[in-house]
Amino acid sequence: MEIAKIIDHTNLNADATKEDIIKLCSEAKQYDFRSVCVNPKWAGLAKAELEGTDKKVVVVIDWPVGASLNEARIFEAEAAKKEGADEIDPVLDVGNFKMGNYDLVLNELRELAKVLPTKLIIETGYLSDEEIKKAAFLVKEAGCYCVKTSTGMEPKVDIDRKIGHIRIMREAVGPDFPIKAAGGISTMEDAKRVVEAGANIIGTSSALKIIGASQEGGSY
Repeated sequence: MEIAKIIDHTNLNADATKEDIIKLCSEAKQYDFRSVCVNPKWAGLAKAELEGTDKKVVVVIDWPVGASLNEARIFEAEAAKKEGADEIDPVLDVGNFKMGNYDLVLNELRELAKVLPTKLIIETGYLSDEEIKKAAFLVKEAGCYCVKTSTGMEPKVDIDRKIGHIRIMREAVGPDFPIKAAGGISTMEDAKRVVEAGANIIGTSSALKIIGASQEGGSY
């Protein structure tokens, strides 16, 4: 497998500028990454920069905490869709999930998944192994497109733990449901390991470093 083709090339920096996003899109085209992953306000710019290519525009929703009212999350997702987003990466409402409010979490995810193909971030660092299984199953049941490990923010999860989490997720969702690995994947070795564990997509701000085009790497 050519790793570049499964990478969501990511820039979620608070200080990202228009020039940074244009550069991100240029790199996605040059190195044949799967997509660019950006904050909502950059969806329109990214769509314009990637016009005529097969590169997707992925927009994070309610990132990185996932604690907004679902009405706000849906509004944000619909606005991103209007701007040209192809997929959304929202964050699990971890608080309600930890309290056992599974029906609420499931119904809210269903609403989000109606807007755009949804890769739901379950933030595995907050969850026990059993909770990871449950969350991954809920994501699939809700009609989301993919389950994603983490934002790469707090709590940090090292690569060995992440491998374990991916294997648990794969067991929960079966062999065919997509898994996105993200957070701290910064070398080709890391990328190969998460794929071997069961990941189909990699989200990283270290894409250039992974493929050997740069020594620079990011945190997510």
